Amino acid sequence: MKGNVWKFGNDIDTDAVIPGRYLTINTPDELAEHAFEGVRPEFAGEVKPGDIIIGGTNFGCGSSREHAPLALKGAKVKCIIAKSFARIFFRNSINIGLPLLECAETDRIQKGDELDVDIASGIITNKTRDETYQATGLPDFLRGIVDAGGLIEYTRQQVSA
Repeated sequence: MKGNVWKFGNDIDTDAVIPGRYLTINTPDELAEHAFEGVRPEFAGEVKPGDIIIGGTNFGCGSSREHAPLALKGAKVKCIIAKSFARIFFRNSINIGLPLLECAETDRIQKGDELDVDIASGIITNKTRDETYQATGLPDFLRGIVDAGGLIEYTRQQVSA
């Protein structure tokens, strides 16, 4: 998967991703219209399908709201790469089919860089800077959930098999 970078820092909480006043919205496309509204107002209008979010430590901390990863999936973000994730954000993202990778070298990636990301191996190629970074790849069972489009579809496939 390839995409351009949106760079964020440490401790990006779920209220920064999608403000609480929008929690009555349940569709990813509508949530996407308000993604990062309070911290990066241009995001919703400028994010392109396939873009990649880069974060520091503890990305997705705060509330356990599933709306945060849903807003990013609705914005057609391809994946999120951070040094670390809040546990419930990580699981909510996997459950809706949004891939995440942990990578210690996110400081080397800058806004606007073009990345090529291999979710299976965790290899991130920064085409802009001609650098390669190693992230922790998703285990097969989590990648199966992401590849299926989320936990519900994965479970349907498992029951049908």
